[in-house]
Amino acid sequence: MVVYETHIKEFPLVAKGKVRDIYDLGDSLLIVATDRLSAFDVVLPDPIPGKGRVLTQMSMFWFHRFETLVPNHVVTADVDRFPGELAKYEAELAERSMVVKKAEPLPVECIVRGYITGSGWKDYQRSGAVCGIALPSGLVESQKLPEPIFTPSTKAEVGQHDENVPIEAVAREIGAELAERVKEISLRLYKEAAEYALSRGIIIADTKFEFGMIDGELTLIDEVLTPDSSRFWPLDQYEPGRGQPSFDKQFVRDYLETLEWDKTPPGPRLPEDIIEKTAKRYMEVLERLTAS
Repeated sequence: MVVYETHIKEFPLVAKGKVRDIYDLGDSLLIVATDRLSAFDVVLPDPIPGKGRVLTQMSMFWFHRFETLVPNHVVTADVDRFPGELAKYEAELAERSMVVKKAEPLPVECIVRGYITGSGWKDYQRSGAVCGIALPSGLVESQKLPEPIFTPSTKAEVGQHDENVPIEAVAREIGAELAERVKEISLRLYKEAAEYALSRGIIIADTKFEFGMIDGELTLIDEVLTPDSSRFWPLDQYEPGRGQPSFDKQFVRDYLETLEWDKTPPGPRLPEDIIEKTAKRYMEVLERLTAS
């Protein structure tokens, strides 16, 4: 079942993001991952079938794997345990939604980079550093870094771009002790995930974590290590010195770059073969990482 947007009447819609619809259940929230896809901060008109299911199942896999390292906000992803008012929406909610505790989100995107690519590669070419962190000279595109680096960014308003900031700016915003804790746990989660993924033939080049506070405790929230929040590369095709094939929406971005589109709404329609190939990539990385 393809879900582009939801219309649940029994509970108030409190947020509609590029991908997720969030409803207030009272003491908790319902987060629904739709099949919407955004590129260059524009939500495209064509959904990617199954994408929301992949995002939710992938997040649940990592939430469970990391639960001894850091608390998370998940109450349940089992639709049979959702409030009774949601029973009639079971078909569209199944495997793509979760009920979560309410948290006070930290105003920072916790980005960890293990390889130099994307905006980090552009920064390095200009300055020899990424987000103010000096790196060795002579690195090539997509090269593995000597050690993963923590490169936080601000959370931008809708329609604006996040801005990379030094850890000192995060400390001023949330306090030095909490900033250091966020950095420490972000790096630990990335390192553990990257090591595991390599055993499944996948490189996690970089990723973004989000945290919030629940009853004074630092808590992992939102999505975790999905193709929307991470760069996943196939290990058997990895070759430093160039851009890498990936299991995410880079495939769509590459197609859009061939069009005469100014990257403002409305987004262009996608050809059927691009939709199918993108859906297959999302599903493949889920199967590779979570298969027992």
